[in-house]
Amino acid sequence: MVYNGAAQVAAVADENSDASLNDALEVLQDVFGYKTFRYGQAEIIRQVLAGGDTQVLLPTGGGKSLCYQLPALLLPGLTLVISPLVALMDDQVAALRVLGIKAAAIHSGMQPVEVLATLKGIQEGEVKLLYLAPERVLQTHFLERLQGLRISLIAIDEAHCISQWGHDFRPDYGQLGVLRQWLPGVPILALTATADAVTRTDILERLQLTQPHLVQGSFDRPNIRYLVQEKFRKKPQVVEYVRKQQGASGIIYCGSRKRTEEIAEKLLREGVKAAAYHAGLSHELRKNTLYRFLRDDLHVVVATVAFGMGIDKPNVRYVMHYDLPRSVEAYYQETGRAGRDGAPAEAIMFYEPNDAAWIRRMLNEQEETPQVMVERQKFHAMSLFAEAQTCRRLVLLNYFNEFREKPCMNCDLCLSPPKQYDGTEDAQKALSCVYRTGQQFGVQHVVDVLRGSKNQKVKEYNHDTISTWGIGKDKSPEHWVSVLRQLIHRGLLVQDIRFHSALRLTEEARPILRGTVSLTLAEPRLQGVRIDEQVEARGQHDKALFRRLRALRKRIAEENELAPYMVFSDATLQEMALLLPTSNSEMLAVSGVGKIKLARYGASFIAEISTYLLENPLS
Repeated sequence: MVYNGAAQVAAVADENSDASLNDALEVLQDVFGYKTFRYGQAEIIRQVLAGGDTQVLLPTGGGKSLCYQLPALLLPGLTLVISPLVALMDDQVAALRVLGIKAAAIHSGMQPVEVLATLKGIQEGEVKLLYLAPERVLQTHFLERLQGLRISLIAIDEAHCISQWGHDFRPDYGQLGVLRQWLPGVPILALTATADAVTRTDILERLQLTQPHLVQGSFDRPNIRYLVQEKFRKKPQVVEYVRKQQGASGIIYCGSRKRTEEIAEKLLREGVKAAAYHAGLSHELRKNTLYRFLRDDLHVVVATVAFGMGIDKPNVRYVMHYDLPRSVEAYYQETGRAGRDGAPAEAIMFYEPNDAAWIRRMLNEQEETPQVMVERQKFHAMSLFAEAQTCRRLVLLNYFNEFREKPCMNCDLCLSPPKQYDGTEDAQKALSCVYRTGQQFGVQHVVDVLRGSKNQKVKEYNHDTISTWGIGKDKSPEHWVSVLRQLIHRGLLVQDIRFHSALRLTEEARPILRGTVSLTLAEPRLQGVRIDEQVEARGQHDKALFRRLRALRKRIAEENELAPYMVFSDATLQEMALLLPTSNSEMLAVSGVGKIKLARYGASFIAEISTYLLENPLS
């Protein structure tokens, strides 16, 4: 079935009439399968249908794509969508075609014959949405071709790439303002998930938006649980977490290409379906990795920041940061790739001060330019988030000027608040050990001396003969690492990055050593927040039925050569496993099930649920 707005929406019979929001709501229900608009969507769609420029700032997973996909069905002409990634274009086109919507893309990955066929379809009015890369739409001959078409809307996704002040500036995006000269009068819709005030202004000016209507939603993603854990055992911590998720889709971000390959290899040895992804790998290998991940044949992608922007995979259940991101914007954007379907998700980050010290050193060695100054400021804010002792969601939202006071109760600090204790004696032992070893060694060596290690390095420097050797052997290595890190945070110790992060005492340490003042420390959180269940298992739905519906979805997707989420999202399956629909009318009451998907897949899912209820009458 091909969706035809003129046939199904009465308002389009007269192309000069304005499509009302009621028409949009009808399309929302019948085509996309949702009963109501999310925050901001109705306002944005009303502005787009009225022909005005609009600037949209909604979180990842907030439903930005719908804000141009739905109006495209009601507007008489062609909607252009500028997107930064070929993979994103292809995924969105495939998902729209499943809904019966006439969508197409033109990009560098297509053969000339495919491009010509698409251009012919556009000329004949067979395409409602056309996805384009910025470098394609900026070609003069292509702009000339567009002038001969009826263009109703230009949607620019990931609009923060336009601004030099954004965290992901792309020169081609910065030139998109020329569209205003080539296609005057065509409304522009600029969408992004992360943009501070400076970036928003830059987007407005570069695109030459005319009195744009700004729609800004909340930055809060309540379905995401934010967790930060100290790196104690590094790679084993990663393996332990991933294994507990039992095949759920996840992304692990690392700061270097080498590390992505090391962690992916370790996960593979543990039986996890994982692969590395970074810019140094061949295009074909990266393409294959993405393809397998989107189709749930690959459970974990271990990647650099080269992976992720615009990845249209709503069932990513967790995003892990093995290394500290460079900015809160980048962290927010990357963690936002988890739980885009609205189902429970986690953002877990492993942190140690050495990570921050290394990045600061890199930034301090760069030439003093306005851009570097901005990067330093942004990284400082990221460090504060990682070292926070209050609700992480509040810290995150406050960064984006969304001020709240009530803790979220869905982050590590809310679920397991740090317990305080009199740490004066521990601090004295640790500070004394740093002093006795000559203030020339890093955290690990000081811990070895405190715990009475007899390793080669300790013996080589005769540190097994000093007074502080073994005075902390009653505590674990992780305990002493945590204490030393807190002393660094408090300014009693500094790490000299010029000498392999050697620990040095500051003047503030003297009163502690002399015993003239006491010191309260947080009890080391050696386990962090305990993870006793899969992220996928949270919620009130029937977990066994959900697993069966997920397996059914996978089979249907493979038969139709689709990504599983294109059939139904995890959130939709969880709602089925909660409401237990066994008729067409009951199935249509499930969010994400519209008339088109009901006709295609409804019978299979109703049959599976009915069979399950017969086999499990008490469910």
